[in-house]
Amino acid sequence: MLQELTIAYLTSRSNFVQISPEIPITKQINPEKYDPPEVFEGRAALRVITFCLIQGMVANKKKLVTDLIVKAKQVEYLIKSLPEPEPEEDHLCAKRLQALDDEMTLANEEYIQAVARSKDLHAQITDTLRLMLEETETGLAEKPR
Repeated sequence: MLQELTIAYLTSRSNFVQISPEIPITKQINPEKYDPPEVFEGRAALRVITFCLIQGMVANKKKLVTDLIVKAKQVEYLIKSLPEPEPEEDHLCAKRLQALDDEMTLANEEYIQAVARSKDLHAQITDTLRLMLEETETGLAEKPR
């Protein structure tokens, strides 16, 4: 912030001096508006810097307050522009949620039944395969006679 204020001060309150003929002066300030060289020496320079800092703080506070007021008004406007919730909508949402919960419970029961049926079928297939293997082994053992 000090750098910003210093640059602002130097570009608005000090006279530009050409230090090289190759670099032109791009801004001329009215002699009544820039400070004399004595301002930049000793205590006067400290007073100028302090003054700039105070003015910068006041400007920052004003900008902050203005920004906060604008944001508060924007939030207030957005809140006012929201649609009012209708009691019927709440009731319909509750009914829809209950219907979805009932569907989910039914689907879960069907899933449990399907898992039980698949386990039963797996057991039947396993028993059938085991029986077939036993008959094959028994048949192979009896043939060599």
